[in-house]
Amino acid sequence: MKTLFLFLLYFHFAASAQNKNSSEEMQIVDFDDTSYHHSVKKAVIYSAIIPGAGQVYNHLAMPKGQKKAFWKVPLIYAGLGVTTFFLISNQTKQKEFRDEYQLRLDTGSGSSKWSAYDDQGILTLYQSNLKWRDMSILALGLVYILQVADAGIEAHFVNFDVSEDLSLKIDPVMMDYRTAGIRLAFNFH
Repeated sequence: MKTLFLFLLYFHFAASAQNKNSSEEMQIVDFDDTSYHHSVKKAVIYSAIIPGAGQVYNHLAMPKGQKKAFWKVPLIYAGLGVTTFFLISNQTKQKEFRDEYQLRLDTGSGSSKWSAYDDQGILTLYQSNLKWRDMSILALGLVYILQVADAGIEAHFVNFDVSEDLSLKIDPVMMDYRTAGIRLAFNFH
């Protein structure tokens, strides 16, 4: 699987780096040019293949003053790591309780590690860890889906215009000297 991924990554970069004419020089993308189109689909696919790769792709495509997408990558891997840790931990514990209960059914006595619990206590611990294992699987899937969605959403805003000419102003206002209100002012210069 790792070899296949490296091959696909190499193939993508090799194919995108080739010119039609070998005497042509590579064009540098001008982000102020309105004809440049940042691919949302690429950001989502990159993030689906390698978590965080879509955020890095978006970071590299942003204009120089707006590069702020790379900081999410450590958070993504922290979320995936924590949920994976809890998934493995709960899976190990529920297997241990299942084996302990099976041992008690087969031999009539269990290991000394869990001698403080009766059969019903072992079953309760098993069901509890089974539930938490399932919740860990859902949390892992949620973190994964959120990072893919974040890459797609952020890709839409790569060329978003945030300039001084656009503004929203919210002011408190008194109407009829008795009623408080809010005034919204939009500026589109």
